[in-house]
Amino acid sequence: MRNTVDRPRIGITELILFLIGALVLFLLASIVAKGQSTAPGARTARAPAQVQQPLYREYRGVRLGMTAVEVRAKLGEPALKSDEQDFYAFSIDETVQIAYNAAQKVVTISTDYHGGVGAPDYKSVVGEGLLARPDGSVFKMMMYDSERFWVSYNKTATAVPIVTITIGAYK
Repeated sequence: MRNTVDRPRIGITELILFLIGALVLFLLASIVAKGQSTAPGARTARAPAQVQQPLYREYRGVRLGMTAVEVRAKLGEPALKSDEQDFYAFSIDETVQIAYNAAQKVVTISTDYHGGVGAPDYKSVVGEGLLARPDGSVFKMMMYDSERFWVSYNKTATAVPIVTITIGAYK
């Protein structure tokens, strides 16, 4: 007799979205790790602690510093789960990756909105003044030094744009 276990299968679409999201997360992490280069035209704003309060600091109730257990209680069982990160596909248009540190605390929340469907308006995420790149994409990152985190907004210039909103903790 053969033992069988029903396991949820991940379709090719979810796998591709996961890989795209992982690549975006990796690229954003490498930008932060390099200390935010001061390339001409870069649009990274540091918000003064007394003046600017963060506009966007959580996703569906998930905040930086929460434990993996708390995240899973809020969002349910992820499509892909590990000690380092969870991947959720809420719809074909909305996916999120939650990255954890060694203590199983949230250090990065990266959400992708395919076609921009369901994405919050950039002004409610990073405020005014997106940087328009030559390829037509737009970007802005806000640094909140007093609270030790950053938020970025990126919209690709492809035929079907992808809006990526990432919240990351300082090391």
